[in-house]
Order: sequence, then C-alpha cells, then structure tokens
Amino acid sequence: MSTSTQGDLAVDATDAQVLLEVDDVVKHFPVRSGALIDRTHAQVRAVDGVSFSLKVGETLGLVGESGCGKSTLARLITALHPVTSGHVRFRGQDITALNRRQMRPIRKSVQMVFQDPYGSLNPRRRVGSILSDPFSVHEKMSRAEVKRQVQELMARVGLSPEHFNRFPSEFSGGQRQRIGIARALALRPDLIVCDEPVSALDVSIQAQIINLLEDLQDEFMLTYVFIAHDLSVVRHVSDRIAVMYLGKLVETGPVEEIYSNSRHPYTASLLSAVPVADQAFRTARRERVILTGDVPSPVNPPSGCRFHPRCPKAQAICATEEPPLEHKTGDPIGHLTACHFPVNPGETLANASRDAVPAPEAAVGATEGVDQ
Repeated sequence: MSTSTQGDLAVDATDAQVLLEVDDVVKHFPVRSGALIDRTHAQVRAVDGVSFSLKVGETLGLVGESGCGKSTLARLITALHPVTSGHVRFRGQDITALNRRQMRPIRKSVQMVFQDPYGSLNPRRRVGSILSDPFSVHEKMSRAEVKRQVQELMARVGLSPEHFNRFPSEFSGGQRQRIGIARALALRPDLIVCDEPVSALDVSIQAQIINLLEDLQDEFMLTYVFIAHDLSVVRHVSDRIAVMYLGKLVETGPVEEIYSNSRHPYTASLLSAVPVADQAFRTARRERVILTGDVPSPVNPPSGCRFHPRCPKAQAICATEEPPLEHKTGDPIGHLTACHFPVNPGETLANASRDAVPAPEAAVGATEGVDQ
C-alpha cells in the first residue's frame, strides 16, 4: 500500500475513490547551447514537486499565470512527457515508468482536450477519419460500426452527423473544440485533462462548451483536471482549486473556501483581478492588487518562497526558507497553503505591505490588480 502526503494530509492510494495521485512530480527541461558540442548548461524547472489527488467524479481547477507549469503538468499526468522524478498513479498503478506498450490500455482511460481547437486537429484529414482513430487503435470494429460510433459521438457533442466527411477548416472554432471533446470521449475515459479548452473561444461559445463538459461529466461520471486562466470559469466548473506559481502549488482547497477565504497573497492578488459586475460589492469586499515586478525565470527561480520578490507580505525568512504546503490553523480540512505569513480574514494586502519587512533581495510593493 502506498500513500502520498499533501501538507499534513495523507491519501491512501488503495482508496477506491482515489482515481489520480500526483506525488512530488518534477519536470526539468535541459537548456542546451554550443554549435559544435551540445552541452546542457541549465535546467528549466517547469514543475518542481507537485502533489495532489483526485477522486472519481471530481473536478480540480488548476490556475496560475502563463508559464507557471500548468500545461506541462497536464502532459505529465497524461504521460505525454516523462517525469524527471516523482510518481503519477492512476487507480493505484504507477504510470510514470510504463513503456509505450504498457501505457496503451491506460490511454483508453486518460484523455486530453487541448487548448487550440485549430492546431489540435490535422487539417488534411476529414473529421470522420480523425474521430475513427481511437476505435481503430484500441477496438476491433467493422468499418460500418466505427462510422456509426463516430456519428453518435458527433451528435452527442452537438455536431451534425451528416458532417462526417468535412475537413476541420469547414467548422467554426467552437465546433472544432467539440470535435476535440468528441475525440477525447470516444473510448469512454475515466479522466479527461482539459488544458484551457475555452480560452481561444468567444465568451458565448465558452458557455456552450462549459455546459457541454458538465453534461458529459454527469452522464459518463467523468473526472476532470480543468486548466484555465479565467477564474470565473474555474469557479463555475470546479469542486476544488489548485493555484500554481512558478512550478509549485501555493494553495489548494474547496472552491468556495478558496474564493471566500484565500490565504496565499498570490491567490488573493489573482482573485482581485476577477471582474465584478456590482461595483459596490467590489468596493466593500475586494481590494484590487497589482503585483510589482515580472515572474522570475524558471531557469533560476528565487530561493525560499518563489513568490517573495513580488509579495506584499514578504519578510526575511521568505527569501531563505521555502514554506511547506500545509494546513493552517483555523482553516477547514483540505485547505492547504504554502506561506509563512498567510493572509488573515479581513486583512488587506495594502495594509499588510506597510507592516511587512522586505526580503533582502526583493523589491516588494503592494498595490492594485494582477497581470494575467
């Protein structure tokens, strides 16, 4: 029996309800240079020790700024990239060390919807041929049966089965994303990783795709890892949220707990940028925060807490000691925060910044909103 530890919470890998375990996963990409001799002189630390678990039928929303490692983590979960270290377990089985042949039956249960509905479909192949691939690779069916299955899939995701022979260029962006969802759904997977599936779509189309994903989840008991920049969308679709910064998780917890009682300064700054229609509500309940400085390079991340150069609450310890992702006193079970000085209920980051002692190497400042 194996367990993974998330802060002070241990997850039993043999629990029938635990579908996915990500245990201290690391992914470093080599930075090479040299015209005659190819040498590795640095490492891009894209994902650096991420742990979480996901239960059957649950949706985990993964948020963070561009470049924080969300998409890389998605590809590690689906075994499209090999891990540098750590373990990904699906239904208790470690899939990180499986070869291509051993991974093949797992691929039926773990699928992915990609961000770009234009780039994720081969423009030279007809939609029917694209959607036939999962059945051709994994199932033994007659051509007539494959065609029937594909047309049923198209109808289920809101496409006309009569358009079986069209090319992707003959569909709109929203329709192409429906094709991508149909491809992921073909073999009735248990887990679908959605890598910003609506970010390239118009707002009205986004709502249709989100509703489709929710309907499919209810119908087929799907489990989602849902990656997005739009925090309003993440709140709508997720049961739990994980906030990622520069390759690490800085806060995780139930969706309403994160939105109403965010404890990490980075989470609070992200939420302050979410548009609110009621200006009176914004004035009374939310202070906009603008983080100073750029996101540090993942090639040479800051020591200690990686957020400390931009954090309004940073103190000297933040530059030297990395905070663990752990349960803080007063928070409900399941709400974990990686911060030496978490935001207290009712506290504003502007007030916190006036009292904070700047970290030695950080130009720290507080202010209004966050650049996403």
